[in-house]
Amino acid sequence: MVMDMGRDAEQETVELTYQPTAADFAQVLRERRRFSRAGRRFNWVIGAMFCLAAVEAVVWLAGGKPDMFLMMWSGLTAVVFLFLPRLQARTVQRVAARNGVFRAVVTDAGVTVTTDAGSSTIYWSGQPRYRESAQLFTLYSDDKNATCFTLLPKRGLSGPADADRLRAILDRHLTRV
Repeated sequence: MVMDMGRDAEQETVELTYQPTAADFAQVLRERRRFSRAGRRFNWVIGAMFCLAAVEAVVWLAGGKPDMFLMMWSGLTAVVFLFLPRLQARTVQRVAARNGVFRAVVTDAGVTVTTDAGSSTIYWSGQPRYRESAQLFTLYSDDKNATCFTLLPKRGLSGPADADRLRAILDRHLTRV
């Protein structure tokens, strides 16, 4: 008698039930800016805008004639860029709220997310990277800008032991970034 251990072995499963919030999406977008190529470029632009505004402000304080238009718009642009993840998160959250409660099942095969509007399955090859924060596990696509993501809030777990089990599954199949 031959037994296929891969087929007959029971898979480890972790289930989450949650309603995504704007704070969840804002955190995902901030985290993505830390490691994606576009995010790093975005951070450089914010820094350059603040520096430009600071140079013009120093010229003005030293009694010189600064370009007020440049000083005001560079400062304003930098501030808007800082708050952009929060603004984007509110928009994404409004769209997600239409789907109702999210139920995610994480197995060794991948993640299946079911809502009142439908379901989708993400195999590990589709989003091969993940990042953990104090409130979330987030899966990211492997393109240079990490355009696709799946968020798994820790508050959706039934207990603290599930967080350890989920982390173990993710570590087995994904790369931590």
